[in-house]
Amino acid sequence: MTTPEWNPGTLMQASGYYWRTCTLHTGVKLDVFTVIGSDTLTATEVAARIQSDERATATLLNALSALGLLIKTGDQYRNSDPARQFLCKDSERYIGFMIMHHHHLMESWNRMDEAILSGKPTRSRSSFSDEARRESFLMGMFNTAMAQAPDISRSINLDGCETLLDLGGGPGTYAIHFCLQNPSLRATVFDLPTTRPFAEKTIERFSVQDRVRFMPGDFVADDLDDLTETFDAAWLSHILHGEGPEDASRVIQKAARALKPGGRIFIHEFILDANMDGPLFPALFSLNMLVGTPSGQSYSQDQFCDMFTAHGIENIQRLGYVGPTESGILSGTKKRS
Repeated sequence: MTTPEWNPGTLMQASGYYWRTCTLHTGVKLDVFTVIGSDTLTATEVAARIQSDERATATLLNALSALGLLIKTGDQYRNSDPARQFLCKDSERYIGFMIMHHHHLMESWNRMDEAILSGKPTRSRSSFSDEARRESFLMGMFNTAMAQAPDISRSINLDGCETLLDLGGGPGTYAIHFCLQNPSLRATVFDLPTTRPFAEKTIERFSVQDRVRFMPGDFVADDLDDLTETFDAAWLSHILHGEGPEDASRVIQKAARALKPGGRIFIHEFILDANMDGPLFPALFSLNMLVGTPSGQSYSQDQFCDMFTAHGIENIQRLGYVGPTESGILSGTKKRS
């Protein structure tokens, strides 16, 4: 990402960007885009459908139009094509759950100074939050994974693999797509018991109940001894950044122990440069972990490689995949005895 030319104008723009963010969040939270759908409505009609103040609703709709998310003609509003595609709940490409997850994070970001001074988080972890926040988090993860899993499952070679462990797999999106791409593969999604309803609903949606199973547990607290040398491949997507270095290393150790000799391990993460000051999104995400977890952070490729090597993983390489938020994939194989 190109570094902006900082001056009073660009600094003020960055400082006030949350105005746009809050406008988008409010539109999604009030379900404005879904309410409009394929219709063309006045502010009065929208206000009636969402049971809101008419003047305030018109102000919001005008701002959403200024952002290009709505299109205003006369006194009527309709969804832009991107809004219809990504912000209406009846669209298969809806990302509103992830937007609401971001909305729930805002309070902790606003208290970042407290986290910097104390070194402690200013919110509880999303996976342990109330049901509404947990749903936004889990389904947001599903939104994000659905945008990436098809391409990733096609780009990763799992030839010869019959069993895969999706550790901390949430709704199981990646496990499902790996199985769809590899007809002989069977997968186990291991995650917290509270995740089970979302995972089973997703597994059923893709009609892979006979090939993808959910196993409840805590990949940090549980030893996973029952899974020793069970799997041909292990997939760890966006779980290590929630842990400090010692626990992240232990999670990799558990995944390695669950692999058969010669088994393959894949880490999908926001990976920092060796100097830890870029790319931008992984660096900002490290702040998100600071305000949201006791010791989580983004890690560099060198740090992950050291963890791999410490737990008997060799042939380590960075795959060519680059995600929309600058995520990357590291792979390796478990040493044979």
